[in-house]
Amino acid sequence: MRFEQLDLNLLVAFDTLLNEQSITKAADKLNLSQPATSCILGRLRDYFQDDLLVQIGRRMQPTPFAIELHEPVKQMLGILRTSITNKRVIDPTSSSRHFRIIASDYTIKVYLAAALREIERIAPLLTFEFLTPFTADADILAQGGADFMIAPEIVSYEGYPSIPFSNDELVCIADVNNQDVGDELTIEKFTDSGHVSIGFARISRLSIESWLNSSKRIQRRIEIITNDFSTIGNLVVGSRRLATIPRKFAAQQMEHLPIKILKLPFNTPELREHMFWHPTLDSDPLHAWLRNKIKDFI
Repeated sequence: MRFEQLDLNLLVAFDTLLNEQSITKAADKLNLSQPATSCILGRLRDYFQDDLLVQIGRRMQPTPFAIELHEPVKQMLGILRTSITNKRVIDPTSSSRHFRIIASDYTIKVYLAAALREIERIAPLLTFEFLTPFTADADILAQGGADFMIAPEIVSYEGYPSIPFSNDELVCIADVNNQDVGDELTIEKFTDSGHVSIGFARISRLSIESWLNSSKRIQRRIEIITNDFSTIGNLVVGSRRLATIPRKFAAQQMEHLPIKILKLPFNTPELREHMFWHPTLDSDPLHAWLRNKIKDFI
């Protein structure tokens, strides 16, 4: 391999020459003849325009430039050896790899938070960063900016590997004192009420609007659009508005907010999420280990 006209194999020889400070000993380490090693030293001198090693008595002494150059060369070779030569060896217990995951706050709170607590016990050096699906999409996966994306099954990314991630159902939430809807929600109450909705992506595409319009001929009166699940409960509390969210998240919200959960007045498809990743990561051993562990723990 060459970098700016330098054969990177020469840097291995440079490192050995600086360590041994002897053509003979370096030749033995490199499994080369002494003339071949001397030739390599000559090529290094030509490239760097410096003597690098100078014969003084029976020993060769490095020049100040060679001493200065040696440390970054050693660091670079170390990175190459650990990151490339050993890239197929996985040891989650010692890996400090950083993973970026595109997931909603619903997915994080209900599923991933518990999974990552378990993974921390096994692989304590792994680090994680979450990106919101309300501004990020599969383009980031294609650009190598994220390792996973967790999204509803209905979201299709052709050519991207995926596995089933979770199952849930949609319910409606209302303020616990909302007398307009009482304890049973009808279609009339549903359509007459104002709604808080999730807006996905940069254009705030509403969460279930297309399905409601096409399958049920129902149109909600959207009064507030928010870009995360966590604020929905707070926006419903103290108001006459409703919100449609996953049941497991609604149950968590009910623990600390004065809301009630109502069954929707019509049947809805099961809410299924899938975990997607870029095809180039499909055979990555640590990536495969992590996605399997996440699935095991949810």
